[in-house]
Amino acid sequence: MRRLLLSAALLAAAPAIAADINAPPPPPAYPPPPPLFTWTGLYLGGQIGYGWSTDTLTVLPAGFGTNFTPSGVVGGAHVGYNYQINQAVLGLEGDVEGTSIDETFSPGFVFFRTKLPVQGSIRARLGVAFDRALLYATGGAEFAGYDTSAFGALLAAQASHTEPGWTVGGGIEYAVTGNWSIRAEYRFADFARFTDVSAFPFGLFSALNHHEVENTVRAGFSYRFGPPLAY
Repeated sequence: MRRLLLSAALLAAAPAIAADINAPPPPPAYPPPPPLFTWTGLYLGGQIGYGWSTDTLTVLPAGFGTNFTPSGVVGGAHVGYNYQINQAVLGLEGDVEGTSIDETFSPGFVFFRTKLPVQGSIRARLGVAFDRALLYATGGAEFAGYDTSAFGALLAAQASHTEPGWTVGGGIEYAVTGNWSIRAEYRFADFARFTDVSAFPFGLFSALNHHEVENTVRAGFSYRFGPPLAY
């Protein structure tokens, strides 16, 4: 009787044992996916480029006008913050630069010189992120320090000015790693008119009115603070 019961139990359990033997192994455990790249965070960096400007100059009260094109190297540092929402990237950035923008111009009877030793800006940035590539537009306030002079037989003027203005432009930035990025940018700036009073305020040459606009191209790099995100 015992042998019959044991045989019956083994016959009943055989299909389950066979199913366990033939069952496929469990799927391997995959590690969780790494985090996606984000532009959100505080960053700082540097830039260098070239600027060319147009100084539209009017001699008052005669109304004689001319213009010339100071140009030179620009370079400095920037700091900013980005916040990414889906593909949209919103940011605020400030920069300060030293420049070698300078030119002396003579229309034949007088020498005019315009030099721009320092400039800076505070700007908003609005961009669209394509993963590690960021296309952006930027605009805001710009400030520049000018040294101007003019010398001639009946004209002498020399002054330093800090002038406000506005700037607008755009660029492309690419994240080389989770923290480091490189950029290329173009900006246009327009500054307020300012007047230099002549040391010989008589006749046709009593004052000089300046109006400066500037174009710049820059290449730069940035370091974003925060945990590195890469894949």
